[in-house]
Amino acid sequence: MNKVSKTDWKRLAEMSDEDIDTSDIPELGNDFFNHAQLRMPAKKSVTLRLDEDVLEFLKSEGQGYQTRINKLLRNYMDVQLHRVHHK
Repeated sequence: MNKVSKTDWKRLAEMSDEDIDTSDIPELGNDFFNHAQLRMPAKKSVTLRLDEDVLEFLKSEGQGYQTRINKLLRNYMDVQLHRVHHK
């Protein structure tokens, strides 16, 4: 990402819930949550060849290196899909 956020994160973090204007966001009621479904994409096992130093770096970050690889690839996919849909 090349764009720098102009959000004042420190000020926002210091605000109480009551100070945040949510008037343009409708509240979700019980009906929504009673019918909501959590959908997680199915995982598929693949064989992947990575540069040795890349793999060692990801593993050095601790447990969950495969999850991190998936997150990195998902972020890349999201950026590419965003570009295609906003041209």
